[in-house]
Amino acid sequence: MYKTAILVDGGFYRKRAFYFWGDISPELRAEELRKYCQKHITNRKNEERDLYRIFYYDCRPIEKKLYHPFLRKQIDFEKSDIYLWTERFFKELSSKRKFALRLGVLDAEYAHYNLKPPVLKKILDGKKNFSELTQSDFQLYGMSQKLVDMKIGIDIATLAYQRLVDQIILISGDSDFVPASKLARIHGIDFILDNMRNPIKQNLFEHIDGIQTYAPPVSRQEKPKKA
Repeated sequence: MYKTAILVDGGFYRKRAFYFWGDISPELRAEELRKYCQKHITNRKNEERDLYRIFYYDCRPIEKKLYHPFLRKQIDFEKSDIYLWTERFFKELSSKRKFALRLGVLDAEYAHYNLKPPVLKKILDGKKNFSELTQSDFQLYGMSQKLVDMKIGIDIATLAYQRLVDQIILISGDSDFVPASKLARIHGIDFILDNMRNPIKQNLFEHIDGIQTYAPPVSRQEKPKKA
């Protein structure tokens, strides 16, 4: 019997879930995540697992007001659909048994709208006029998540050093967690990656004990999209 902790890179999971299962309400997405994690515990024929806890790591969306150069008005992100959806999603997760939310901080001090690089290139090459620009030609830049990766690494180290679990399942596609996975394995932790069929770097394969996923298969005609 493995005492198993499941760590979920929230931004990664939400992108992959949207890709596989579409846009749904925050309540349904939270329940979908719970059921997805539960498959890692119950759908093992030759290996018994006991869930220790599900750690969910994410960051609240931007809250400030920004000027949109195409719309020529201020956008209040705290009233946006994305912000309201995310807040409801976090609330749903926090109410579920054995879920622990680990929220980082969004650094949006230099957030701004700008033209997407391919659009800017077309303008500079004379292939597109300013009069042809649309709202979709602009993108939000200058934001970065803080503390999320650090909290994942600290929790992996804590679980390993204190031997709170026998097994860690990380739902992510990020090779930045290689040092943490190496540390966990050194301390005898069975480290499993669920990349949800997202392409990952070769160096990540070298420092895990296997890949297990319950994301649906991707057809040969459909190239897997990178989150």
